Amino acid sequence: MDADIIDGGDRRRSGLALLPVSGLAAGQGAVFAVVLLTLVLWTTGAVLPYLASLIFFALTLIFGLATPDLVFAGFASAAVWLIVSGFVIGAAISASGLGTRLADLMAPLLRGSYAQMLGGLMLAAMALGFLMPSSVGRAVVLVPIGMALADRCGFGKGSNGRIGIAVVLALGCNLPSFAILPANIPNMILSGAAETIHHVSFGYTDYLLLHYPVLGILKAALVVALVLRLFPDRIAQGGQAPDPAPRGAGASTAVQLRVAAVLLVTLVLWMTDALHGINPAWIGLATAVILLLPRIGVVAPASFKTSVDFGLLLFVAGALALGALVNQSGLGAQIGRAMQQVLPLEPGRDVLNFLSLSLMSVVTGLIATVPGVPAVLTPLAPDLATQSGLGIETVLMTQVIGFSTVLFPYQVAPLVVAMQLAGEKPGHLIRISLPLAALTLLLLLPLDYLWWQLWGWI
Repeated sequence: MDADIIDGGDRRRSGLALLPVSGLAAGQGAVFAVVLLTLVLWTTGAVLPYLASLIFFALTLIFGLATPDLVFAGFASAAVWLIVSGFVIGAAISASGLGTRLADLMAPLLRGSYAQMLGGLMLAAMALGFLMPSSVGRAVVLVPIGMALADRCGFGKGSNGRIGIAVVLALGCNLPSFAILPANIPNMILSGAAETIHHVSFGYTDYLLLHYPVLGILKAALVVALVLRLFPDRIAQGGQAPDPAPRGAGASTAVQLRVAAVLLVTLVLWMTDALHGINPAWIGLATAVILLLPRIGVVAPASFKTSVDFGLLLFVAGALALGALVNQSGLGAQIGRAMQQVLPLEPGRDVLNFLSLSLMSVVTGLIATVPGVPAVLTPLAPDLATQSGLGIETVLMTQVIGFSTVLFPYQVAPLVVAMQLAGEKPGHLIRISLPLAALTLLLLLPLDYLWWQLWGWI
C-alpha cells in the first residue's frame, strides 16, 4: 500500500512536469513548474495574492511535492505572528488617536514641503533601523504616523502624496536595514550560515561600513528621488486639510498615554532582544494581547476583525513556504550551480566577477525570495571563491547586494505588510522597485565596487 502511494506520488509529479527542465530531476522539474506558476501569478496580479498562495498550496499537496508540515510551516513562523501583532498595534495607534497626536508633533518639522516630508520620514525609518530588529515592527510604528501626516496635509486615499508617503515608509523601513547586520532576517541568515558552514564571522561595524554608505544612504536617497519623480504632489496651501476627522480623534489623552506606554515598553524589549533572548514576534504577540484585553486594551473586537487581513497572512505564509520548498527540494542549489556554470567567473577579472556574483544573488532572490538567498548561495561560496579568485568573505558579502535589490514586492513580505497598513495597493511599489533595481545595477553597483576596493575587500 505504501509503495502504491509512493508510485502514485511519482506519477503525479511526472505528470505535472510535462515540459522537463534541462538538468533537473523529475521531482525538481515539477517543483520548478509550480514555483514558476506561483511567481508569475504574484508578479502579474492575474489573481489576488492570497489566491495565488492557495493555488500553490493545493498544487504542492495534490502532486505530493512536499509534506503538509513544510507547506504550512509559514503559519507557525515568527514572521506571520509578528504581522498579526503588527496589525493590532497599528489599529491601537490609529484607534487611540496616538498616530494623529504624534503626527501633530512631527508636522511642523516635515510640513514645509512634500520633498521635506518624504526625506524626513525616510530619515526616521533609517534611524529606527538601528534600534529595532524587525522591519515589520518599524512599519507598525511609522506607517500610522505617516498616514496621519498625509491626512494633515490634505492627501486623500489614492492620491500621489499619500501613496508616496506609504511607499517611502515601506521601502525605508526595509531596504536600508539590509546594510545593518541584525536589522533584517536575510542578514541574520547569512551571518548564521556563514559561521556554521564556513566558520566565517562578520563584525557589526565591518558589515555596516562596507554596506551602509552605498546600499543604505545612497539607495535611500534614490528612493526619495524616484518617489518625487513618479508620485509628484504638493502639500495643500497652509499645510492643513479641512479636518479629515481621523480615526481616534475623539479618544482621550489617558487612552493615548496608555497606548504610548505599552508601545514604549514594546520598543525597549524589541531593541534589547539580544539581552533577553525573546523573539520580537512573541514580544509583539504579548503586546497585542494587552491591547485586546477588555477594559485595559483599546482595540475593540470589531476593530480586530477589520484590522487583521487574513488574505495577507495567506500570501506571507505562501511566500515562506515557497522559499522552503525551493531549498528543501534542492531546486535552489541546482539553480545556483547552473548559474555558477554559465557566469563568466575567472581569477583576475575582479569587476566582472563582482558583477556576476551580485547578479547571481539578484536572480536567486526572484526564485527563492529574499530570505532564501543566503540559504541557497552560502553553501556554494567556496566553489565561487575558487572560480573567481576572490576571498570567501567577499563572495559571501556580495549576497547583500543581491538580496537588497528587490524587483517585486512578493520577494519581501514586510513591504506588502507596510502597504497594507497604509491602506494602499502593494502594486504601487513596483513603479519604484523596478527603476530602483535598474539604478542599483547601473549606478550603485559600480560605486559599491570602488568602495569595496577602498576598504580592501577586493
